[in-house]
Amino acid sequence: MPSIQIAGRDIGLSHSPYIIAELSANHNGKLENALRIIEEAKKAGADAVKLQTYRPDTITLDCDSEDFKIKGGLWDGRTLYELYEEAHMPWEWHQPLFEHARKLGITLFSSPFDTTAVDLLEDLGAPAYKIASFEAIDLPLIEYVARTGKPMIISTGMADVEEIQEAIDAAKGAGCKELAILHCVSGYPAPAGDYNLRTIPDMIERFGLVTGLSDHTIDNTTAITSVALGASLVEKHFTLDRNGGGPDDSFSLEPRELAALCRDAKTAWQALGQVDYGRKSSEQGNAQFRRSLYFVKDLKAGEIITEDAVRSVRPGYGVAPKYLAQVIGTPVASDITKNTPVSLDHL
Repeated sequence: MPSIQIAGRDIGLSHSPYIIAELSANHNGKLENALRIIEEAKKAGADAVKLQTYRPDTITLDCDSEDFKIKGGLWDGRTLYELYEEAHMPWEWHQPLFEHARKLGITLFSSPFDTTAVDLLEDLGAPAYKIASFEAIDLPLIEYVARTGKPMIISTGMADVEEIQEAIDAAKGAGCKELAILHCVSGYPAPAGDYNLRTIPDMIERFGLVTGLSDHTIDNTTAITSVALGASLVEKHFTLDRNGGGPDDSFSLEPRELAALCRDAKTAWQALGQVDYGRKSSEQGNAQFRRSLYFVKDLKAGEIITEDAVRSVRPGYGVAPKYLAQVIGTPVASDITKNTPVSLDHL
């Protein structure tokens, strides 16, 4: 089975799901919010917090022509530059955030949106990189990230099979040795019905990589279901308050919901286990309550066992009911007292 490792944590089907709390724009312009989000993610049990590293002028142009205006959805009518100006995380915040995460003992990494962002994150010792869905077709960026030698996660929202393969080939061709991909629907929020989670096992088989889910639904059902289908990573947007008014708040989890995701994703993974038809440890004490054959009348040695002399009842200290036909019509070897479990030694 494929696996990767981020900051010493093994990720793959043989390991519990790796939960990523996406901070995104949920700092809402305040460094203290970003610091608290990292703290709350740690408390909730997340494995990592992810940032987004860009400036408005590294991701778009300061232009209000129709090409650069958002039409429909949460950000209808705004220009891309206006949105990213509000949403971006100041680069001078990155160092205190990385230091805070290290102090708390939680992994922090980011999605870079251009090469200068990668350079900043390299200086800060980022342990891994995430390529956002919208950048999955930016093959030069993927190659630049791959040359860092760090693990890479590529989100595949909007990408077709050919584009996903191109991104994978670009990453591997530039030297990426530890690569994961995320099934994603780039709607904000996205309805569960759009997710087609049966795509995940197909991706695992088709691409042979560690595979996960970037989930933009508004609860945990889709994420938990993805684990049952083979998702080894789950990424969810995370905020302190869904009603905080930020650009991403409305489709983000709050602390108690992230804690539930961390708990329930692990439970789902544990429940998958492996193919095993043997008796489980929790069943051992109940085996005595299975049905078995008991004598229900007194018999003398040599007397033939008749149908009315034996019944299938609980508990299970006698022979199994499947031996009923063999028991009936057989003489007993010794005197029998009723309510005695049937043993082959009696026959």
